[in-house]
Amino acid sequence: MYYLYQIFDINLFGYISVRAGVAFFLAFCLTIFMLPKYLAWAISRKANQPINKYVPIHETKQHTPTMGGAVFIVATMIASLLTVDLSNWYVVGGLLTMILFALIGLKDDLGKILSGNNLEGLTAKGKFGLQIAASILVSVLLIVFAHFPTEFYVPFLKTPLFDMGYWSILFWTIVLVAASNAVNLTDGLDGLATVPTVIGLATLGIIVYLIGHAIFSSYLLLPNIKGVGEVIILSSALSGALIAFLWYNCYPAELFMGDTGSLSIGAFMGYMAILGKSEVLLLLIGVIFVIETVSVILQVGSYKLRNKRVFLMAPIHHHFEMKKWAENKIIVRFWMIAFLANLLALITLKIR
Repeated sequence: MYYLYQIFDINLFGYISVRAGVAFFLAFCLTIFMLPKYLAWAISRKANQPINKYVPIHETKQHTPTMGGAVFIVATMIASLLTVDLSNWYVVGGLLTMILFALIGLKDDLGKILSGNNLEGLTAKGKFGLQIAASILVSVLLIVFAHFPTEFYVPFLKTPLFDMGYWSILFWTIVLVAASNAVNLTDGLDGLATVPTVIGLATLGIIVYLIGHAIFSSYLLLPNIKGVGEVIILSSALSGALIAFLWYNCYPAELFMGDTGSLSIGAFMGYMAILGKSEVLLLLIGVIFVIETVSVILQVGSYKLRNKRVFLMAPIHHHFEMKKWAENKIIVRFWMIAFLANLLALITLKIR
């Protein structure tokens, strides 16, 4: 569509908002079309999610197919390639982020499926190593090719605290790896990670669009970075694909996204936060993912230091399962928290 605008001078297709809307529905329709076919294939091949032996309550889910993330990532790629300006380095970085982390997740998922053990797949060191390498590659692309500014911003202040320079590569790597794994930890109940991700992408998409718009960024005292607004088309496409995926992933799930999906969407959220100079605000935007990650850190730390558990089980959604909360109650309440936190995040944009 962008190239129709360039070749035939169709002004309508020059607007980011129009192309973002088209990308959303393209990705949604592609995912809805492909998922039943993938489900049939996955069932015939027994590409099921191995259940963690430490979560016996999920034994009823052991025959549920996984790696649905591969479908919505492919749909996102197709919809994006048809609507974005591929000469934009920020777009290239976003596509690269999704693809690299999806491939890491795919390798992990295949290892689990082939072994029939949820604890198999990539080792923790192997997974982290690949994630770090992918993150460094994306970070270097931002600095060397996109010439992305390296100033560090925090909420409520209209000026940056300092310029990170090449240290930004280390910082952005931490953001990408942390966001990727946080979503991966959260993806333990039907639809639990999907909706907070869509809400977070909507918030981050608004922020990135505002920062890429000279007038809006000036009015809100935000940094203005030319060209980043194009990336909301990727965000919109991914959101459309995820909503279509939710049709099959909502409770009770017919399909799981697997690490192929969770690692990829988490890393892309981190990438959007970097472009929006909202790395700190991401803690609020992705509050559910933060809570889940902190619960694991507290649980492991407490057990190692005191030989005592803080929660009945971690991540924290399992704690509530052990307390006999209904799964759909946990999911919807977490969605509500995510929605409220993102509203607060948007409010902070005006307070500077």
